[in-house]
Amino acid sequence: MNPVLAAILLSIAPISELRGAIPFLVSQGMNVVGAAIICTFFNILIIVPIFLFLDFLHAHLVKYNLYKKIFNFLEKKVRKRSKKVEKNIETYGIIALTFFVAVPLPGTGAWTGSFIAWLLNLKRIRSFFAISLGVIIAGIIISLAVAGFISLFSL
Repeated sequence: MNPVLAAILLSIAPISELRGAIPFLVSQGMNVVGAAIICTFFNILIIVPIFLFLDFLHAHLVKYNLYKKIFNFLEKKVRKRSKKVEKNIETYGIIALTFFVAVPLPGTGAWTGSFIAWLLNLKRIRSFFAISLGVIIAGIIISLAVAGFISLFSL
């Protein structure tokens, strides 16, 4: 498989996202800046389909018990936590969403950020930009880490 295509698939996958895609593409010989640009672009592109999935397909998938149970469990957890800070969600939710997505750990990327924005009913356009900014910050952090790692071992 073409390494760029593999990196694109990693960057749109829910677990790996940028955290797996950028190091993978660099390990295949691409420079860090090129890998970061490609992977960040495709990780941002996945935000809109995630929102579309949550908006339109959710109504159909909720008919299946397994999906319904998992969704209800996650929704209950998020809504319970959001009630504590409900007054500040619209004001600080977008900023918090950006920083949440920017943390370069598995489970804190565009997929989870989109899901949280959808559950909290945050405004879509603001959420898109907040998640995108978080993805860009995460891409920079991961790129710097990869570049530092390469520099450390090239001594």
